[in-house]
Amino acid sequence: MAHLVTFTVDGVKRPGALKNDRVLDLQAAGLPVGKQNDLLAIAQGGNAVLSQVDAAIAEWSTPDYSLDAVKLNAPIQHPAKVIGIGLNYIDHCREANMAVPTEPVIFTKHSTSVTGPYDDVHWYEDVCHDMDYEVELGVIIGKQASRVSEEDAMDYVLGYSVVNDVSARDLQLGGAGQWDFGKSLDTFCPYGPAIVTKADVKDPHDLDLSLSVNGDVRQTSNTSNLIFKIPALIAYLSKGITLLPGDLIATGTPFGVALGMKEPIWLKDGDVCEARVDGIGVIRNTMRART
Repeated sequence: MAHLVTFTVDGVKRPGALKNDRVLDLQAAGLPVGKQNDLLAIAQGGNAVLSQVDAAIAEWSTPDYSLDAVKLNAPIQHPAKVIGIGLNYIDHCREANMAVPTEPVIFTKHSTSVTGPYDDVHWYEDVCHDMDYEVELGVIIGKQASRVSEEDAMDYVLGYSVVNDVSARDLQLGGAGQWDFGKSLDTFCPYGPAIVTKADVKDPHDLDLSLSVNGDVRQTSNTSNLIFKIPALIAYLSKGITLLPGDLIATGTPFGVALGMKEPIWLKDGDVCEARVDGIGVIRNTMRART
């Protein structure tokens, strides 16, 4: 399988495959692009289209491009749903002074919060100010899932990505406690740089993940520490919500967020967040406060 990307070259966005710092143009190879010109149509195509992707990668004909000659975008710019999982690492529950949940804690990030793996994240100072970071493993759904069992859940996974669940804590936890608003502002869901397909990840529950701010490492953990594993999350969600190809599940963040500090060091204008999941990739975003 592959590392699948959405990239822009010469002002045109298209789906691609990444290998050895070269990007193959999958549109030119005959793969579907759909209205978004990203990976959504490939996700919607199921195994038949993924087999075509494999064949195109095996052949690897031109056009292809050097990675440094293209811009990488969010793999799927407007998924139908971005579903967040709260409090899914015990150490994060403790630092947030919240009880360890007995079932998954669910919230949403609106699709308009999605931005690219190296794009700026911005907020308006008249809206929020207590800005926080959360590195997470993202799971991308590969086929429609409704009322699936834990045993079958992994059959519905397309692949994995890196997510930074940017959060305005003053909106999320202050006033009316606006979780969705505090996590869904424009650009608050950078993810990428690729969708690493399921076959290329030996064990999604044994991946180191970390986040640094201006080179200072704030979060380190391993996905083995997830309270609710991926099959449990998919089964739980699909009991009452139909998951669609391209939907993104952000599986939760570990210890080390600003919220958990005795004196929180909130993100400020110009800070650079680097979120990493080993074997999946790195995203790097500059924080920008706007007036």
